[in-house]
Amino acid sequence: MPSLPLQALNLFSTAFSCAVSAVDSIVSLTHSKHETPADHGTYRKPSPTDKRSPCPMVNALANHGYLPRDGKNISLSTLIKAAKEGVNLAPDATLLVGLKALQASSTGNWLTFHLDDLNKHGVIEHDGSLSRQDASLGNNHVFDPEIWKTVAKHFEGKEKIDIELAARARKERLEKAKRLNPGIDLGDDAIRFSYIETALYQIVFGEGTEGNARWDWVKILFEEERLPFEEGFKRSEGMLTIAGILEIQGKVKTATDKL
Repeated sequence: MPSLPLQALNLFSTAFSCAVSAVDSIVSLTHSKHETPADHGTYRKPSPTDKRSPCPMVNALANHGYLPRDGKNISLSTLIKAAKEGVNLAPDATLLVGLKALQASSTGNWLTFHLDDLNKHGVIEHDGSLSRQDASLGNNHVFDPEIWKTVAKHFEGKEKIDIELAARARKERLEKAKRLNPGIDLGDDAIRFSYIETALYQIVFGEGTEGNARWDWVKILFEEERLPFEEGFKRSEGMLTIAGILEIQGKVKTATDKL
C-alpha cells in the first residue's frame, strides 16, 4: 500500500471532517446530555458484564469513563468527545473507528453501537494483531499475553520505540502469524488497520509524527488497557489528526519495505 502525498492526506482529512459535522449533527438530535460522573477520567477495571472491543485504546477510554463504562449504546458524538478528552484525537481520526462500528451495530439503533460489535472480524479487528489472536484460531478480541510477548521482546530495555523498531516488531508479528495461520486474512483493509494499529500508539505516546513512542506507556496501554497518566502521560496539546496518523503509517510502511 503506497503512502499518500501530503496534499492527498489533507484532502482526506477535510472530507472526514465534513462527514463528522454531518453525522454528528444528526446524532446530537437524539443524544441527551448527562451529568459527568464523579469518577470521569479515573481508571477502573471492567466488570465481567461490561462490553469491550479488540482495540486497547478504545477499551482504555471506557476503562477511564470517557466512554460509558459498560461499553453499551455508544453514539458517534460520545465516541468523538471521549477520544478528544482522553488523548485529544481529532474527530476525523475518530471516525476511522466510529463509522465502521456503526456498520456492525447490534443495538437496534443505527446511530449507536456496543463496543463488542467491533469484535466482528474485518470491522477494525484484523488478523496479525499485535496483541490478539487471529479470528479463525481463537479469541480475536481479548488480550493474548503470549502473542504480545513476541512483539514486546523487541522493545524491552528501550526507553522509546522509534519508527524502524516499531516496523520490525510489526513485520515479525505478521510473519509469525502467517506461519501459524495458513488461512490468514490479510486483505487491503486488514493491512491498513494493521499499519494504523502501530501508527496510533506512535502518535499518542510519541513525538508528533516523528514516532519515538515511550515504551513504558505503550506497555501499560496494551497490558492494562489504561492511559498512563500516573506515569506522566499528558494528552497532546495539539489535536491528533487523520493526516498525522496516515503520515506515520506511511513512515512505518517505508521502514518495513527496507527491512
